[in-house]
Amino acid sequence: MASDSPTVVEEIKVFLNNKFKIKDLGTLRYFLGLEIVRTEQGIQICQRKYALDILASSGTLGSRPSKLPMDQNLRLSKDKGDILSDPTYYRKLVGKLLYLMITRPNISYSVQVLSQFMDCPTNLHLTAAFKVLKYLKGAPGQGLFFPSINTLDLIAYCDSDWASCPDTRCSISGFCIFFGSSLISWKSKKQSVVSRSSAEAECRAMATTGSEIT
Repeated sequence: MASDSPTVVEEIKVFLNNKFKIKDLGTLRYFLGLEIVRTEQGIQICQRKYALDILASSGTLGSRPSKLPMDQNLRLSKDKGDILSDPTYYRKLVGKLLYLMITRPNISYSVQVLSQFMDCPTNLHLTAAFKVLKYLKGAPGQGLFFPSINTLDLIAYCDSDWASCPDTRCSISGFCIFFGSSLISWKSKKQSVVSRSSAEAECRAMATTGSEIT
């Protein structure tokens, strides 16, 4: 619960306690893998322990960190590479990365690409997933920061990657929306139809971003 009125918070606690048996755990610090730190400057949210657990379970905790989560010109396809005999490991790994995106918008594009091959992953897809893990190794505690002093400006950025998917030739839309200096919304997603020009792809990205702002 969050409110600028401590009295209202206490009233809600009493009401809930009368209906259900609840336990007040105090100020939020850790919840479902999310680590929250409050200071006078603002609130920091990260998933450091969760990220380290992923690295440990995948055996990449001692690997050399990578500067990029995915190579810039890499174009993964469903028809390239050797199909994994057991895709379960890949699916679990990508599922963990999807949850990590709650506080790591910088891996949104990479995880969005990897999640397209859950049905029949290959060794090339798994190698790309390990590249993301090596990138996380460089700063496992990176996350989101919400300053206590902020402006009330809503600012959005969007872009598209025209016909980048080698399988469908669909473009990818990406946007990030800031409330002042706080990042509050982001997405990287393949467009549902094929754009016949880069301008059309950009317009679709702007339409998606405008819908999110609204």
